[in-house]
Formats: sequence, structure tokens, C-alpha cells
Amino acid sequence: MLLEAAGGVEVCGEAADGAEAARLAVDLRPDVVLMDIRMPRVDGLEATRRILAADPAARIVMLTTFAEDENVYAALRAGAIGFLVKDDDPSHMVDAVRRAARGEPLLAPSVLRRVVSRALSAHDAIAPPAELTPREREVLALVGAGLSNHEIATRLHVGVTTVKTHVSTAMDKLGLRNRVQAAVMAHRLGLVDEEFRPRFPG
Repeated sequence: MLLEAAGGVEVCGEAADGAEAARLAVDLRPDVVLMDIRMPRVDGLEATRRILAADPAARIVMLTTFAEDENVYAALRAGAIGFLVKDDDPSHMVDAVRRAARGEPLLAPSVLRRVVSRALSAHDAIAPPAELTPREREVLALVGAGLSNHEIATRLHVGVTTVKTHVSTAMDKLGLRNRVQAAVMAHRLGLVDEEFRPRFPG
């Protein structure tokens, strides 16, 4: 009801459990899937894996009642593009769906910090791959610092479309699925410091 009342958003399907959600997402190919982590039969994490196995480009936003690190990390590791807590302001859900449709990040900086810290603890730092151009490294660093496409465009004095192209190209080269993975990779590559400040030149 919230999404349908918002305007500009069409709810094309609803599911009672993860198995049905996965089937509907594959059949209907929605722009965004709003997925509950806790559901009967098949939970949201497994449903997310199934959807992304069938359509790697699917944009999935996870919903939960618990803002616990394990849930955040598990959802993003499964391939979700973002994470929302159910008791948050209802308007944030509508905004999240719209942002997900544009491929923008859906994690508050404080949550992104926890996700990055946890991911880094499981991996050693690596050297930036040679195939990334200096501009792609620069843009990736700003993604790692938590900036949106509009903020990056303003910072670098370029158009938003140009930023999107650089982000997409860098992610393709690095085999990344979403911006959260891109943010983690920016830190692993040493493009962002411990205070989430980008290092230039990258």
C-alpha cells in the first residue's frame, strides 16, 4: 500500500515466502525486488541467491526487523544491493526502491563502515589492477567513501552519466555485482583510508 500510494511505483507482484518470491522475480523481471530476510519455507537470503543465479542484474533490497551486522553482511554477501530496517521511516522505503532502480547505494555511511570493516577482516589488501584507468580508480575511491553518483559528479565536475559509466566499467573489470561490493573493493585496493577518505591519485 505504501509503494502504490507513493506514485511512480508499480507493484507487479507479491509473495508469501521465499520460494514464491524467487519464482515471481524470475517470471516478472521487476526493476527492484523488496525482499524480507525472514520468511517461511525459503528465507530471503536463499531467495536472493536463486534470483541472482537466474538474473545477475537483479536489484534486490533486503528488509529486516533487526539491524544486526550478521544480517547486513549476509544480505549483501548474497548479492543484495541494499539493506533496510522495517521500523525505519516509511518514506525511506519508497526512496530506497527508487534509488535501487537507479542503481544507487542504499546503505547509510555508518552501516557501510561496518560492512567494509567486516569484509576487510576476511581479506588481505591487494594491488589495484593495471586495467583500471586513473579516472576509474578515482571514481571507485569515491564510491568507497560512500558518495552517491550525484555527489561524485559534483566533486569531479563531470556529469552523472559520466560517473555511472566509470562506475559500471570499473565494476565490470573487477567482476563486482553492486556498489557495496565496489566500496569494499575500493578499500581492499587501498583507494580509501581508514577514515573513509579517498586517496588521490589512486
